[in-house]
Amino acid sequence: MKPTLIFVLLIMSLGLYCVLVKDNLIKKALGINIMEGAVFLFLISYGYRQGGSPPILTGSETNIVDPVPQALTLTAIVIGAATTALMLGIIIKIYKIYGTLDTNEIRRLRG
Repeated sequence: MKPTLIFVLLIMSLGLYCVLVKDNLIKKALGINIMEGAVFLFLISYGYRQGGSPPILTGSETNIVDPVPQALTLTAIVIGAATTALMLGIIIKIYKIYGTLDTNEIRRLRG
């Protein structure tokens, strides 16, 4: 297994730990962002080729890096920024209504 994939799995498991174990909504949002970063790293490492040149057409395209994962990663970064803004907006609204960001407290206050 490649060392990059091991690193991706470690980062993904750290983000998943934050989402599943932590009770604070900000920490859960941070865990989702950490998992997004792991996906970005996976996509970029998937398209990498040892000794590859940038995907620019110059006439000698024998060993170029795959540009599709790079484009997908750029698109995913934009979508990730939008979802982060939406998550933080919802978290702010929850804090204004309930006065706390603890999920257990929110469940208890709900009735």
